[in-house]
Amino acid sequence: MAVWHTLDRETTLEQLQTQPGGLTNEQAAERLERYGPNELQERNVRSPWVVLAHQFTEVMVIVLIVAAIISFALGEITDAIIILLIVILNGVLGFTQEYRAERAMAALKQLAVPTVRVRRGGQIRDVESTRLVPGDIVLLEAGSRVPADGRVLESANLRIEEAALTGESVPVDKTDAVIEDPNASIGDRHNMVFMGTSVAYGRGSAVIVSTGMETELGNIASMLQTVTEQKTPLQQRMAELGKWLALGALAIVVIVFFIGVLRGEPLATMFLTAVSLAVAAVPEGLPAVVTIALALGAQRMVRRDALIRKLPAVETLGSVTTICSDKTGTLTENRMTVIALDVAGESVNLTANLERMGASLKPDEPGLGEPQEDIALLLAAATLANDAVLEADEDLRGGYHAVGDPTEGALVVAAARFDLWKSELERFIPRVAEVPFTSERKRMTTVHRLPDSDTPEDTTNAVRRLLGYIPDKPYVAFIKGSADGLLSISNRIWNQGQIEEMSEAWRQRIHEANNELAANGMRVLGVAMRPLDSLPEPADEKTLENELVFVGLTGMIDPPRAEVRDAVAECRTAGIRPVMITGDHPLTALNIARELGIIASNSNADSHVITGQRLAEMSVDELEDVVEDVSVYARVSPEHKVKIVEALKERGHFVAMTGDGVNDAPALKRADIGVAMGITGTDVSKEAADMVLLDDNFATIVHAVEEGRTIYENIRRFVKYIISSNVGEIFLMLMAPVLGLPIPLSAVQLLWINLVTDGLPALALGVEPSSPDVMQRPPHPPTEGVLARGVGWYVLLVGVLLGSVSLATEFIARGMDPAVWQTMVFTTLGLSQMGNVLAVRSERRTLFELGLLSNKPLLGAVLLTVVLQMAVVYVPFLQNIFGTTALTIRQLLFVLGLSAIVFIAVELSKLIRRWRS
Repeated sequence: MAVWHTLDRETTLEQLQTQPGGLTNEQAAERLERYGPNELQERNVRSPWVVLAHQFTEVMVIVLIVAAIISFALGEITDAIIILLIVILNGVLGFTQEYRAERAMAALKQLAVPTVRVRRGGQIRDVESTRLVPGDIVLLEAGSRVPADGRVLESANLRIEEAALTGESVPVDKTDAVIEDPNASIGDRHNMVFMGTSVAYGRGSAVIVSTGMETELGNIASMLQTVTEQKTPLQQRMAELGKWLALGALAIVVIVFFIGVLRGEPLATMFLTAVSLAVAAVPEGLPAVVTIALALGAQRMVRRDALIRKLPAVETLGSVTTICSDKTGTLTENRMTVIALDVAGESVNLTANLERMGASLKPDEPGLGEPQEDIALLLAAATLANDAVLEADEDLRGGYHAVGDPTEGALVVAAARFDLWKSELERFIPRVAEVPFTSERKRMTTVHRLPDSDTPEDTTNAVRRLLGYIPDKPYVAFIKGSADGLLSISNRIWNQGQIEEMSEAWRQRIHEANNELAANGMRVLGVAMRPLDSLPEPADEKTLENELVFVGLTGMIDPPRAEVRDAVAECRTAGIRPVMITGDHPLTALNIARELGIIASNSNADSHVITGQRLAEMSVDELEDVVEDVSVYARVSPEHKVKIVEALKERGHFVAMTGDGVNDAPALKRADIGVAMGITGTDVSKEAADMVLLDDNFATIVHAVEEGRTIYENIRRFVKYIISSNVGEIFLMLMAPVLGLPIPLSAVQLLWINLVTDGLPALALGVEPSSPDVMQRPPHPPTEGVLARGVGWYVLLVGVLLGSVSLATEFIARGMDPAVWQTMVFTTLGLSQMGNVLAVRSERRTLFELGLLSNKPLLGAVLLTVVLQMAVVYVPFLQNIFGTTALTIRQLLFVLGLSAIVFIAVELSKLIRRWRS
């Protein structure tokens, strides 16, 4: 395949077997047959029914469906209906999330163009974009969208907005000149146009070289559809837990059945009893509680500017070990800001005023005073050779914001801070001619008429002073652009109000100042002028851009967000490594990374920074060897992000990746957590992502990670509580017959325990606040089982203790009336679980250290459950349903005393563990 950007126009047309007048209709028809329609194709698309059916294939869901079927067979209709409702709710929520994730391709296809203007047979025609073929000549004009990839043939100030594809925020100048580097990145192919981008300015024509899936956009579509969806850690943990519960239920059926048969019980009775116990062993509320916990977490995240698109991602965030973040707008404020001014006699550092140097002016905000004369001339020249303007900002209620190119806007705002308002300057120094910026010259020139009258009174002091010492000529040309380029055409310098000859010493000083500003990560622009006795004819680069007077340098940066440094430090404490990915110059990236603490201030750049060019030459295996040491990737194209993600994942990292462009979509989908930008992000990137940052802020990712960890801990608390309670119930029901005691609980009492005593407090555990140290410990491993880190032992030991306390109640009270001792066992089990849920809130801190009111929903759920349990015991209507009887005060106090054992034992174990450590 030809490397089109390295070929000249004639060779390109020759290889495509076309001509400037376009293809003939016959040629176009033949090529349409050969290459196919110019459209993106969806592959391996699952129908909604397949997505819905997939929701019912999880092990836990299958276990619940089997439990519901058995419950119907046993006549437990209420229990069966509740289980099925949980299964259906879980399926609907899963379907909604997964089907929405399938729509990334639909958003990508919306970038296609319905019709396009082409030359066919020497005539201009409107053709459906799907019928476009290689060799067609398309016409491009401002506002139109590029229909396929093409090589530029003509350019009249043609600028293409490629942000969606390359991440480049400024429209790119297009030219027909050959680019010799065959490995030039997409953003550097200035003689190519790409499908899905749009024309921001000018007009031109291009010959189509690729259509449909062969375009760069088609390549992204292929990558997007070949990235396989992987189960989240939570889904893996729930599947593992489901398997264990299924095996446990099966074991219970076998054990209970054979024990009963050995004791001479009827086969039918023992089968029903065994199956009832198996159903009780399954925590049917688990999927519902997990879903509710995730949904509540997602709501809390929205309040913190993080929109969750795929519900499991809420918890998945807790496993993140590496956050790969774009620089512009996420780590920085996405507003160019002037922080340095340099003239022959003085340098001014504006870092102390950084917050007031942005892209807007707030009302009643004090200025920075009147500048020294040479600085005033530098700012005025940079503002006048400038197409940005200040407009009233309704949101600022009387303030102003810059409109136009971000770099030019920063210069206009900086001048206004010093009371040099562009509108005032143009009132007295109007523009009469200009030479627009071009990428070849890297500068723009404007010519202004100077006032011939006395200095006006009806303006600011700064403007009056400026007009008083500006060169006394009828006209002046102001030039703004590349410092090196201006210096090469300057033979004089402005120094303390005087024009001097440009000596070698001055030239060296300007070079050193330029290099120093650039080394500090700034974007540097030079400013020059040329006093004129008359307006040249014609006023062009040849007549204006020579024998210039060099005025000075401006240095600007996109400053780091104020809150990000603390967020990076919090990442470090939490065992998460932040990584910066940017298209900017390595020096710019390195300085921002050092300022934010992403790398140490004295670290070696070579060991921490990799450029896109070097990255393109490395294989994934080679990148794996260094990926854990590299914290900054500079001059990186979005397509490199997939390689970075794959290398990190191969090293065992759990990766969150940010992105906003179309080209970022494959990396977002490949990452464990894809994070799209809500403000600057494209629809395609949002559809491919798991989470959308509504404020485009890195600190929001860190807040989301904290929320994810909290939710995972809450799910662990729920599992500890609910399964230890189930183990207690099974131990009680299993051991009583083994010890020769009567069956302690009826089926309806067991159902009550499962649905009410277990359910209400368990739901409240889902809103347990974050632990103070949740971001002071490393992330939990993604492969960690839900019963890991002591949960399994807790479930077993506390479950056995809970069952033993209830069994002891039956043993002590067995001489009483059966209704009385059964009510006592029933109540002891229910209230013991309340002690368990209060103790399970923290692994190391006691309830009294946490505070009873620190989780009010849980306290309310416990009190409500106690009230409901007392109602079952004392309300006659409910006594008939549940087979209970009223307990005396003495009996109730005895039950309360035994019920407190579980709570006291768990709280004491925390104190002993802390004492030992």
